[in-house]
Amino acid sequence: MTEHSATRPMARVSSAECSSALERVVPEATVARLALYLRVLGSMVEADATLVSSEELAAAAGVGSAKLRKDLSFLGSNGTRGVGYDVPRLVSRIEQALGLNRSHRVALVGVGNLGNALAGYDGFADRGFIVTALFDNDPVRVGKLVGDLLVRDLDELDRLCVELDISIGVVATPAAAAQPVCDRLVAAGVRCILNFAPVVLQVPDTVDVRKVDLAAEMQVLSFHVARRAGSSKRLGTGR
Repeated sequence: MTEHSATRPMARVSSAECSSALERVVPEATVARLALYLRVLGSMVEADATLVSSEELAAAAGVGSAKLRKDLSFLGSNGTRGVGYDVPRLVSRIEQALGLNRSHRVALVGVGNLGNALAGYDGFADRGFIVTALFDNDPVRVGKLVGDLLVRDLDELDRLCVELDISIGVVATPAAAAQPVCDRLVAAGVRCILNFAPVVLQVPDTVDVRKVDLAAEMQVLSFHVARRAGSSKRLGTGR
């Protein structure tokens, strides 16, 4: 099994407030949008908003209101017709659905430029993702501090992932090292992996992988730049 897209189209979440108290099957695309709604709602909480309509929340998230209502229906009853959604309550429901009502310990492998930036990003801790261990196989980096964390030798990965109860692994290594690192994380019991390496990782069905390919995203943006430039030329507007 490889990194999931069409291969694992569903994710499971549950809600204690659902009357059935049964696990609901939620499409992966909906899970991604729930994370988006949560970020938007976080801004509303900071602005002391207590109620928001589906139209307002959909517009702020850049989706259609019908799609938003369908997404939120997976969480059970949330809004009141004619009134809208209670913002703090909806935040709590989405956090519960995404498993954010508890913290997750994260191990990051590959402490180069990208790894350093990820290790120092405060936004992870704010959302309950605690970077707990850093690993590298470069003797120049091993033993150095990144923030409050000591960079450990890769040989310690297996033991520390178990001892520290790591639930998420982040791969920020060069492509050639990514699969062996992934294999070691899986062998150490890590079942969720975020991959920044420019390679598709092979994992068992019991492991979930999300891939972040920054270069590929730039290429998509390049397409849009080229398309707009072509449209301008056809219209004779230039720049």
